[in-house]
Amino acid sequence: MRLSTFLLAALLLSSVSLVAKERQFYQIKIYHLKTAAQEARVDSFLQTAYLPALHRAGIQTVGVFKPVTADTAEIRIYVLVPFRNMDQFISLDQKLSSDKAYQQAGQSYLQAAYNDIPYSRLESVLLQAFSGMPVMTTPSLTAPQSERIYELRSYESPTEQYHVNKVKMFNEGNEIGIFQQLGFNAVFYGSVISGSKMPNLMYMTTFNNKADRDAHWKAFSADPGWKKLSAMQEYSHNVSRSEILFLRPTTYSDI
Repeated sequence: MRLSTFLLAALLLSSVSLVAKERQFYQIKIYHLKTAAQEARVDSFLQTAYLPALHRAGIQTVGVFKPVTADTAEIRIYVLVPFRNMDQFISLDQKLSSDKAYQQAGQSYLQAAYNDIPYSRLESVLLQAFSGMPVMTTPSLTAPQSERIYELRSYESPTEQYHVNKVKMFNEGNEIGIFQQLGFNAVFYGSVISGSKMPNLMYMTTFNNKADRDAHWKAFSADPGWKKLSAMQEYSHNVSRSEILFLRPTTYSDI
C-alpha cells in the first residue's frame, strides 16, 4: 500500500514537472527606428535572414508587427519569438552564429558600421507563458491581413505580490476562460521575467478589424462571468498601470 502511494505521488510530481516544462517562453524584440531607410533595412533583415534562420532552428511561428498608428517620434517594429524552453532561448545566438545562410543573407544588417546603424535602439522583453495557456496559439481570422487588429496589452502591478495575484486572476479566476468563451483569439498570455517594466504581464488578442475588436470588448464588459470576477475583493488593486497597443502583422509575419 505504501509503495503504491509512493508511486502515485511520484507520478503526480512527474506530471506537474512536465506541465511546468511545457510552458513556453516568449521574447518580444522591439526595434526603435528613426528613418524609413532603417525600417526598410530591418524589414529586409527580418524577412530574408532572421525568420528563415529561426525556422531552420525549429522555431516555426514568429510574429512581426507594426503599430496601426505611427508614432511621430519614432518607428517601431515588434518581433514575437516563442521558445519551447529556456535552453532553446539561450542556445539561439550560437545557432545563428553558425548558420552560414543567415550570416550571408543578413550581412548588411549584421555587419553594419558604427556610422550606418540599422536601428537607434533594440529592446527585449522576456516572458513565461501562463499555466492557463502554456503555448502560443495562431489566431483564426478571416479578414484581409491589412485590416486585422492585434491588441497587445500590458498590466503593471504595484508590487510582485499583486502581480502574482493578477496572474492568478487569469489562471484560477478563469479570466482566460472568459476570453476564450467570447472568441478573443488570444495569441499568448505571459508574465514578464525580464524587461524594463516590472512587475508586469502582457497578452495579445486578435480581431478581424477595429469594429470587431470594439464589439468583443463590449461583450466582455457585459459578461456576467467577468462582472463577478472583477467584483471579487481578493483581486482588487492588482493593476497600477495598463497600456494598450494596436498592431498589424507585416506581410511576412507567420502569425
